[in-house]
Amino acid sequence: MSGGGGRGSGALSSLRLWFAPQRIAEEGDTPDYRFSLANERTFLAWLRTALALIGGGFAVDQFLPDLRWGWRVGLALALLGAGVLCALRSVNHWVRCERAMRRGEDLPVSRFPALLSLVVAIVAVAMVVIVLAGWAE
Repeated sequence: MSGGGGRGSGALSSLRLWFAPQRIAEEGDTPDYRFSLANERTFLAWLRTALALIGGGFAVDQFLPDLRWGWRVGLALALLGAGVLCALRSVNHWVRCERAMRRGEDLPVSRFPALLSLVVAIVAVAMVVIVLAGWAE
């Protein structure tokens, strides 16, 4: 993560911008509005993903009552936790990208998509095992 020009740097500075995005306009030059709108569309896509994960977590908990308690709670919490992280990460990524565009810097990279993909894949594999075990009974 690059340093901030006068406003501080790091996570705390980005967190402040979550609630005061007008301060981003004070940095660098205004990018082509199409890039800002694309950044916003990406943010909204991440929020839709977060909502889907949260909905999936509730669905596992509410609609699989016959599933052993530990499995049901574990899968539900994994999906709910992934949804929470996805929602928080989306706004952080939006701020970081907006700042980078205004400063003329490379867009920030993140390991979060890979982490989220692994969590979803693990939950999916667990669900496949559960479905196959249910058919074997």
